[in-house]
Amino acid sequence: MTPLILLADEKKSAAVTDWSARIGWLVGLALFVALVYWLMREGWKWRGTLQGDLPELPTAPDDPGEARLTMSGRYHGSTTAGQWLDRIVARGLGSRSRAELTLTDAGLDVVRPGATDFFIPADALREALLGKGIAGKVLTEGGLLVVTWAHGDKLIDSGFRSDHAAEHTEWVDAINSMIKTPSTEGAER
Repeated sequence: MTPLILLADEKKSAAVTDWSARIGWLVGLALFVALVYWLMREGWKWRGTLQGDLPELPTAPDDPGEARLTMSGRYHGSTTAGQWLDRIVARGLGSRSRAELTLTDAGLDVVRPGATDFFIPADALREALLGKGIAGKVLTEGGLLVVTWAHGDKLIDSGFRSDHAAEHTEWVDAINSMIKTPSTEGAER
């Protein structure tokens, strides 16, 4: 019976929770999260400042002509052409949003509810292709319509995803057929 008595002697009461230490850790964690968020926001604003030389985005003409194609989907962002991770945030191009695209003979009209709309004139279009990633967004092969266009002295890739991905090929063909290369410009004159 001696071992049972020893076990009973070793019983101790449960430790009392130290609330001040727990609250201190929670406040410290909240401050750390707030600091990281603030640093990310400042980095985004700094990137916009560095890209401040980007000219104002063109707006759609009053009479753009008859629509060749229309598409509903998402705008995933714009990057420096060929650099799928070098996001452009100036002039609102860094904001992902819903988008309504309309292709006319005048160019590509991008209407974005809740974000800045923009227009890509037909003579600024350089290439359209099917891609799989832009601005840190990766999709399946061919799941993204990437439109390369000139704005000022910069070439920009803009990524769009249709609600119906089967439309992408038709868009690539239509945009590429509108693009005038130096060899076709000379033949037209």
